[in-house]
Amino acid sequence: MPINIPKGLPARQLLKEEKIFVMDEDRARTQDIRPLSIAILNLMPEKERTELQLLRLLGNTPLQVNVTFLYTATHNSKNISKSHLDNFYETFEDVKTRRFDGLIITGAPIEHLQFEDVNYWNELTDIMDWSKDNVTSVLHICWGAQAALYHHYGIDKYELPEKCSGVFTHSLSDATVKLVQGFNDEFNAPHSRYTTVSSEEIRKNPNLTLLAESDDAGAFIIMSNDEKHIMITGHLEYDAGTLAEEYERDVAKGIKIHVPENYFPNDDPTRKPLNTWRSHTHLLFSNWLNYYVYQETPYEWK
Repeated sequence: MPINIPKGLPARQLLKEEKIFVMDEDRARTQDIRPLSIAILNLMPEKERTELQLLRLLGNTPLQVNVTFLYTATHNSKNISKSHLDNFYETFEDVKTRRFDGLIITGAPIEHLQFEDVNYWNELTDIMDWSKDNVTSVLHICWGAQAALYHHYGIDKYELPEKCSGVFTHSLSDATVKLVQGFNDEFNAPHSRYTTVSSEEIRKNPNLTLLAESDDAGAFIIMSNDEKHIMITGHLEYDAGTLAEEYERDVAKGIKIHVPENYFPNDDPTRKPLNTWRSHTHLLFSNWLNYYVYQETPYEWK
């Protein structure tokens, strides 16, 4: 949230130079405040787990947030009951005449497919196109980030020799950007995917800025220069044990896979992993809600 300080306070200019968001008394008095309306397009198979992870983060700010869960009508979800979808979810057809302050598009474990081969790709592109005029800011996660880079900016994903799974160190390119304010110069984040995108292509694109990347996991936080789209190629929302559960699931299926890197103490899967990314996860979601949704969205959509 911004701080409201007197117009003539000497610290005001220094704070502005440091890119700290300040608000003068006149603006504070005239601000209209209402609950934020956030839609979550949940593409993950275990929808209830993802619901909990995201709601935990959206609920950890002073802002009141009203959440609408969406699912794709063109895909039959096998890991969730129909009654759960009927009771708590809507389709794009249900909401396409509405406007939202923010939209989150989650990942999905379908990296092996070409985008056009995904059975709900046309529906997803309709939603992404609709969001241009009907959503203030869109946060894309993992495969959702790759889909956005491909659809909006023509940057395709490519397959990795083996799964990128683990917790990796990332570096910031510009710590003054509002989305990453409060971040350490280096910070941890989990990844879990079989594909990646080219940092070089992102840097060459005049519409994008690469805010954080890892020597081991590649591009991580990407933002469009109009600040409309924020793309996170990893899973900051993951709980401490999520990568462990994915690893155990893959091993049980007979998939040849290495132990997630930098995750289990001493790389021992029998030991309990620690969450070393939680604080930056909360910072990113708080910064997104404050700077790119709350401060930018109109009080009344025209």
